[in-house]
Amino acid sequence: QVQLVESGGGLVQPGGSLRLSCAASATIFSINHMGWYRQAPGKERELVAAITSGSSTNYADSVKGRFTISRDNAKNTVYLQMNSLKPEDTAVYYCNAAGVRTYYGRYSEIWGQGTLVTVSS
Repeated sequence: QVQLVESGGGLVQPGGSLRLSCAASATIFSINHMGWYRQAPGKERELVAAITSGSSTNYADSVKGRFTISRDNAKNTVYLQMNSLKPEDTAVYYCNAAGVRTYYGRYSEIWGQGTLVTVSS
């Protein structure tokens, strides 16, 4: 089965930190770009941060200086370290993989199931 599995979401107070992880299944051999998106209630899904296989990164303006994306290419895993969290960061966070080579062939894009992050006192 070809899938991405996210973990690390939860409830945190404003100013707190969380670390999200997204692990690819063993059937995935390599991934070009990986990223994190989020969708808040009543809003469209938006890009939070992305990273290439060469570790070039880009961030949404709203999270620059607070969030850090990283990846372990050997494990096909991507992380999102979120610091100084704000209530407006509350959303379901989705992992995305683009340019994926798997045991079953190539996929242009794969999404994880999402993990909920709630920032509230």
